[in-house]
Amino acid sequence: MTIGRLSEITGVPASAIRYWERHGLLPEPERQGGQRRYPPEAAERITVLRKCQQAGLTLVEIGEFQREQSRREAMIRAKIVEIEQRMVDLDHAHQLLTHALRCGEEDIVRCPKFREQMAAWQSAEPAP
Repeated sequence: MTIGRLSEITGVPASAIRYWERHGLLPEPERQGGQRRYPPEAAERITVLRKCQQAGLTLVEIGEFQREQSRREAMIRAKIVEIEQRMVDLDHAHQLLTHALRCGEEDIVRCPKFREQMAAWQSAEPAP
């Protein structure tokens, strides 16, 4: 398929596809008459790239993700720890915002229930 068609079915601009190719994240496509021609599995590879980006992987990490299992394992383990911490942070933000919607205090920091919650968050944080 052409780069235009690949862009259309994946929702990824052709410029991004070419960028990923230049950085080795997508294999170089065959060329016919000077035009790039992609196999059907290129769309699947782009789906994986997008999911990696959405998970917060950098281009370097995405490149590492595509290497053999032994080379990518340490990066994946570190990224899982990072994502788990982001999930905790997002949960705390959700609790804060949900409470703020219901709280009658003018300043949420003065709310006894919220102060209890902040204390619980602080006691759960690992020591530096």
